[in-house]
Amino acid sequence: MNNIFGKSKSVSEALDTRLTCRDFLDKEINKDIIFNILDKARRAPSGGNLQPWRVWAVSGEPLKEFKQDIKKKAIENPRGEGTEYKIYPPDLKNPYEQRRRAVGEGMYNALNITREDKSGRIQQFMRNFEFFGAPSALFFAIDRNMQEGQWSDLGMFIQSIMLLAREDGLHTAPQEAWAIWHKTIGNFLEIPNDLMLFCGMGIGYADPESPINSFRSEREEVEGFTKFIGF
Repeated sequence: MNNIFGKSKSVSEALDTRLTCRDFLDKEINKDIIFNILDKARRAPSGGNLQPWRVWAVSGEPLKEFKQDIKKKAIENPRGEGTEYKIYPPDLKNPYEQRRRAVGEGMYNALNITREDKSGRIQQFMRNFEFFGAPSALFFAIDRNMQEGQWSDLGMFIQSIMLLAREDGLHTAPQEAWAIWHKTIGNFLEIPNDLMLFCGMGIGYADPESPINSFRSEREEVEGFTKFIGF
């Protein structure tokens, strides 16, 4: 495996070393770095060149104050405000449900948090709403009139950001979990009513000493999801 915490020098290396970082260093990122990542990511493809993404980049004191607000609200309402879309299908079948459960258990095992340690699991889940300590955050929204194809376009744009971040030695944490706080986020960012929040993303430098950042989720082999015809 390539160096997970260094700068990636190719697309292949960026893909291989990309991970959902769940423990960031307390190290600020210059605005120019994030601007340049977004400037390159805007070349991501979209059907009909609709470019159906909207982004808010937040850092510094505004981000700290926002996280404090969420922390207070989460004490009273740990389930948040509900979501405007289904993060997972309501009846998730296998092998998808098995994979979802396996990745969750793998993360808790990396942190030595047992199944019986309910408090530890809740505390780790609440780290989502601290962006896992990331110094900067991105929020993504899409026009409510858009359909499945444009949501796919938004995903390609977000993936481009995650890979480009690796060129600068940065890591990211894309988090649909933020959808449960869409009302608070909408007020904070003054998101127009015709846009729907999709997710948030922490961005920063991964802590190489943190055990959670050594966890790597499994992937299906090519033969498991591909049929080759005519080769």
